[in-house]
This record gives sequence, C-alpha cells and structure tokens, in this order.
Amino acid sequence: MNANVDELKLVALDRDDIEIISAHVQDAVVRVSDIFWQPQEHRFVMALNRFDWMSATDAKPEHRAEYRRCRTALRFERVISCKCRNLDQSNKDARLNLLAVEFAERDAPAGLVTMTFSGGGVIRLEVECLEAELADLGEVYVADGCPNHFAARSATV
Repeated sequence: MNANVDELKLVALDRDDIEIISAHVQDAVVRVSDIFWQPQEHRFVMALNRFDWMSATDAKPEHRAEYRRCRTALRFERVISCKCRNLDQSNKDARLNLLAVEFAERDAPAGLVTMTFSGGGVIRLEVECLEAELADLGEVYVADGCPNHFAARSATV
C-alpha cells in the first residue's frame, strides 16, 4: 500500500518532545536486525514499523479495517553508551513491540533515554543531551489490525 499520507517528521530536544515521539511509536514493531548502535559516531538508529495512531483515531467506523503502519526511523545523536536488557540480540529476525520512549535528565543537559519493549526488554542510552529525530521513510502498508493491550498478543504486524 502506498497511501497518500503526510509523512511524520519530529525532533525531540526535551522531555515534552520525547513524550510526543513516544506516543507516535507506541506499539511499533522492530526487528532486532534493524537496531544500530554506532559508537564511533555517537549515534543510535532504529528502523521500525510505526502503527499510525493518528489515522486510526481519525478513521470513520467503516474504514477501521484499513489500519496502517509506516516504515519509520528513530535516531538519537550524542549517545555516550548503549545498554540492552532482556533482548536476544543473536536472533536478528526477532520482532519487538516498542511500548514507550522516556528521557530522564541527569546532570543537565545529560541524561538517560529508556526504550521499553513488551516482554521486559529495555534499551538504555546515556546521552550528552537529548537530540532525537523521528522520520517516516515513505513506505506505508495495511496493518493486520489495531494493537490491543488487553489481548494475549499485543503486537500486530
């Protein structure tokens, strides 16, 4: 599906900004092979399939069957370190469900970015300051359904 959709591009420089990005990436599906930590460049990049919550909430009842996902990149600059917990990095085809992205300031403007995944997985970035960008990459496709946090399987592709 290549729908005429306005591509999302957001920048986060503070906690309020990252909360907006977090809302847009809630329930994004991420393959382990699409997570890149580039220590030499002090950069972390993650490609994800973002559920389009804006179109889902705006959709008329008769169009609810056409939920969609957008191929999107989430990038953090000025990253000092990257640590993972409860994520199997050896299974490159594993799919993760991103639940939230948070920023906690420590020794301003430095702080910690925490990305929480269903199943208890966490990626934590130590950053000099918060400098993030979320940008749609243009590919849009129909999702199997709307994520349901009360169902046994919460990530739909």
